[in-house]
Amino acid sequence: MGPISLTVSIDAPRERVFDFICDLGAREGWIDHFASEYRLERIDASGRGAAARFRVDAPAGVRYMETVITEADRPSQVVEHGRGGRLDHIAIRMVWELEEGPTTTVRLTFWTIPPTLSDRVKEFGRSGWWKRRWGRALRRMQELIESGAAAPRTEVAGGDRLPTAAS
Repeated sequence: MGPISLTVSIDAPRERVFDFICDLGAREGWIDHFASEYRLERIDASGRGAAARFRVDAPAGVRYMETVITEADRPSQVVEHGRGGRLDHIAIRMVWELEEGPTTTVRLTFWTIPPTLSDRVKEFGRSGWWKRRWGRALRRMQELIESGAAAPRTEVAGGDRLPTAAS
């Protein structure tokens, strides 16, 4: 599926928006309308190397999706590489670009790279579905950031919650 681009203006400093996008622990709170079974794959859920896996309720094609933050150029760009579909063979890319101005303009570019003809056929016509879901997610992200409310967080199971005492 070719790239789709969506834009939203957020009335908040660019650094704050950047930190919010890089925090995969808070992401479930604004993509849960199309993602379920959200799980973090690393204890450090923010910044370069942070990863998450979740189920996508897409009509066909990608059913599960994994994303990893591969680049985090503070405060202007976040690049995520992922895999999805049956057996994780469909490559997924997301690029978040943040522009400073009177408000912070966030541009999300999302695309999938189906490796086979049958995968391309399954993905055909799904750009509208993805565009609607990511559009709603960006509006929900905007509301959370502008309200200043704490976003619901996902934590890694078994991660340390309390500091340990050194013996």
